[in-house]
Amino acid sequence: MIVYVDIDGVLADYDRAYEEVRMGMPETKYPQSLPGFFTGLHPIQDAVTSFQVLSQHHDTYILTAPSNRNPLSYTEKRLWVEEHLGFDATEKLIICSNKGLLKGDILIDDNIDGKGQENFEGKLIKFDRRIKGAWQQIIQQLCG
Repeated sequence: MIVYVDIDGVLADYDRAYEEVRMGMPETKYPQSLPGFFTGLHPIQDAVTSFQVLSQHHDTYILTAPSNRNPLSYTEKRLWVEEHLGFDATEKLIICSNKGLLKGDILIDDNIDGKGQENFEGKLIKFDRRIKGAWQQIIQQLCG
């Protein structure tokens, strides 16, 4: 089974970093446009180990959209993957602005539309980091 996992809001805590920038620098209209924004993201609780478990059971890829407001996002997301998931995971990184173009069985994403998710032909699992044990529920569902 081919499983795609989003970075922002699924593996990495995009919302937390966004709010921290807005609180500290309210004049910054687009925090994601700042150099270093994506490399500075903290992993979401249980995300790293859950990605590793998924990778043991399925053909698992990281599927993330670039930030149109930050051309450095391509490099920064690649560096984030290496730092938190390991060098081998960089070979499983796909950066694509339309996630509906990819073929696969499962897409785990925090958004259900906006970057092509609504056109993904496989099953879309909406990830909600506010749900306690969200990653454990997904692992149970996909890995038993």
